[in-house]
Amino acid sequence: MSHTYPYPRPAVTADVVLFGTCGGELQVLLVERGHPPFAGCWALPGGFVDSDEPLERAARRELVEETGLEVGPLEQLGAYGDPGRDPRGHVVTIAFTGLVEVDSHPPRAGSDAARSAWFPVRALPALAFDHDRIVADGLARLRERGPVDRDRG
Repeated sequence: MSHTYPYPRPAVTADVVLFGTCGGELQVLLVERGHPPFAGCWALPGGFVDSDEPLERAARRELVEETGLEVGPLEQLGAYGDPGRDPRGHVVTIAFTGLVEVDSHPPRAGSDAARSAWFPVRALPALAFDHDRIVADGLARLRERGPVDRDRG
């Protein structure tokens, strides 16, 4: 059954803050956006949730489409929906986070990602949207779970 409402509704996306360890250094997986907005900028893997798609499934689908990676456990990190965070309109994202070994998870770009790569947390490029905030929240969550070397993450 179709419903219409007299007020605008925001769109929903799912993003993944995937951290990795390599030689004791903490890294995060990023994709270079191949299309506007922010074409050519680095961002977290993610995208729009399909109708009737569970949020975590959407996050995992986007991760596979944009990086080729399938990973183990993901944990819901938070919701980010400040107006203006996305120039396409009011878009709310649900972020998920996980931790893997970098050597076991080499990314390959796909879908709308021009490139995908691991970056040291201590030397991240400028990020699209509000992804710097989401990465910072992911780091805080990771630190809550156990020791993380401040020089490496």
